[in-house]
Amino acid sequence: MSTPVRAVLALGSNLGERSTTLTEAVDELTADPAVLRCSVSDVVQTRPVGGPADQPDFLNQVVEVETTLAPLELLRHCQAVEQLHHRTREVRWGPRTLDVDIITYGDTTSDDEVLTLPHPRAAERAFVLQPWAWMDPQARLGGELVADLAARAADRDGLTRYAPDGNG
Repeated sequence: MSTPVRAVLALGSNLGERSTTLTEAVDELTADPAVLRCSVSDVVQTRPVGGPADQPDFLNQVVEVETTLAPLELLRHCQAVEQLHHRTREVRWGPRTLDVDIITYGDTTSDDEVLTLPHPRAAERAFVLQPWAWMDPQARLGGELVADLAARAADRDGLTRYAPDGNG
């Protein structure tokens, strides 16, 4: 692929030095010359959605990139960055050092079992939608303003803007 495509990535962490992990992950994702950083959202802290009870809170962030990687190549790149942070996949929606999801890849739609685009649950997750709306107030997902979707998201009440206290 040679024509750059804008993609939105969502990052989350609820184990270890969460804030440091997100900062490093953004740098690692965009260290590849095929992935150019365009915008980075503020960080939010959220209660876990789904998964085992009693997990630590997540820090979440959204990044917009411009990439010449094809969708599955971008997915492999995101998973490689997760592995740098010792990501394990033992329990669905369980605690993790780093999660990187591709939310959108240009206007591409796909029902592929490996990579569904846009992300199938993004339109209902405030922890993706709100930081994205702050980063890009005109952003749209499925024809709707991301900010409007964020305002209706069921997990909206559990979200706060993260103020680093030095404890990550």
